[in-house]
Amino acid sequence: MFSETDGSRKAIGDIHVLFHEGLYHLFHLVLPNHDFIAHAVSTDAIHWRRVRNSIFLGDPGSWDDLMLWTMHVSPDPHKAGAWRMFYTGLSRRERGVYQRVGLAVSDDLYVWKKQAVHWEDGRGPNDPDLVKKARRKSLRDDPDEIAALIDIESCYPISPSPDHYESDLEEGRHLVSFRDPFFFEDDGRGILLVAARVKDGPIVRRGCVAIYSEVRPYHFEAEPALLHPGLYDDLEVPNIVVIGDERYLIASIREDAKIRYWHASSECSDWRSYHDNVLMPQGNYAGRVCEDNNGWLLWCFFAMNRADRTANNLMPPPKRLCRTDDGILYLRTFEGFEEWVEDAVELKEPSLLKETRGHKIEQTDDGWELQSEFGFQAFLLDGPLPDFRLDCHLAIDGKGKCGFVFRIDEESHDGYYLSLDLLKGIAQLRSWGTGWEQDGEHMMSFKTLQSGNWVARGACGEDFSLLAFGSYIELSIGGRIVLSLADLDFNKGHLGIYADSCSLSLTNVKLHPMREPEQRDGQLIGS
Repeated sequence: MFSETDGSRKAIGDIHVLFHEGLYHLFHLVLPNHDFIAHAVSTDAIHWRRVRNSIFLGDPGSWDDLMLWTMHVSPDPHKAGAWRMFYTGLSRRERGVYQRVGLAVSDDLYVWKKQAVHWEDGRGPNDPDLVKKARRKSLRDDPDEIAALIDIESCYPISPSPDHYESDLEEGRHLVSFRDPFFFEDDGRGILLVAARVKDGPIVRRGCVAIYSEVRPYHFEAEPALLHPGLYDDLEVPNIVVIGDERYLIASIREDAKIRYWHASSECSDWRSYHDNVLMPQGNYAGRVCEDNNGWLLWCFFAMNRADRTANNLMPPPKRLCRTDDGILYLRTFEGFEEWVEDAVELKEPSLLKETRGHKIEQTDDGWELQSEFGFQAFLLDGPLPDFRLDCHLAIDGKGKCGFVFRIDEESHDGYYLSLDLLKGIAQLRSWGTGWEQDGEHMMSFKTLQSGNWVARGACGEDFSLLAFGSYIELSIGGRIVLSLADLDFNKGHLGIYADSCSLSLTNVKLHPMREPEQRDGQLIGS
């Protein structure tokens, strides 16, 4: 996991991770200033070490002298051993309302050089005013006259094509979206994806994935949108990954702060959605893919403050990206956690969180039968644990409620409550405790942190894996991640299963303590 220094007023933003020769390279934005793109490395995707920053804001007068936004790093297809970074830039002269895509190059991933374009007299290549002037003069069919207005020899920055995408401040929202580049090769053809907007339709439904083809080395030409669902304001941070005979396009949707995906048999096919195309639940954003020795990984950042995503962000551990036999994507727990898992503890008979009537604890060959005939009761498995992984099978008998409690204080009962509807397939995690204002109705603190769903199997129950690692919390059901988030409300306490007006069968229980992640210099979690 990775976060910025406590008290620095900085936060990690959009990320990209590249795996090369056994090393994970993390490139990320630094919020809220967006003034440089940082670089960190890791051998295990848990420990991270900061190295030389990659690129900084341009000098005053440059096209990227205000902010740097999302980037993507990939091998340079035209120079062996070299690398290209496509990145988003904004200018002070335009007050940041016009986005473009620039290019930086490197021979070693550590030292980067921008393919810089310096504007003359505040105007430069692909300047929107010059483009608009050219179009108004109907010069689009006269290359010689257009060349007099636009320096076509300078390829960067790339601006949105007025033929296919919003490119004028007079269009749409009076803000030109053209950001979050992603480069990949398709049968030897270079493809650049960009978060952009089509020119027509309802204003807040124009978000699309723009596509640019590399027609010759470093020169890109626009094509019609690769994907335009007709639903969203923007499709942010697009990716394409090929698994088997299917292509998957992954993007983040600002409307509900979730990561979604679409699928197609080829890049020219119509993109389709499955019944549930949410790949990551709410709060996880700016998902990026990378391939290591074990397959594809999905990375993102998580915003602990939903009201302000420029603070208190962290990059959780990655998830292993998998596919079912019928083509549906899902995520599994990162296998690197095994290095942090300790031997399972020997479990004794569960104890009660509180004294009640109507409860029962009965040991079976492979677990326990737990019953709370009426009312809420939590059955605690072990003493206070800061970090753990619990694996078990849980089935319900009756029409009542059940779930997990963890990091629960034995006296106040403050902690995390994870409700499970085993019939409908709904999981909901809450932080429930005593508020800071210690009188009146303001004493109560109750927050719904995240919800998720799965295809329930009903009476036969489910296999659960609940992981708490520092501030990171993850729930998997049947081997698939359903909840993934970070929270700082509680860091230690009891772990148990609760029942309310039902009987539970708890079997195949394994409780593993985990080594607690450290934080050095307030920056590197897991170091």
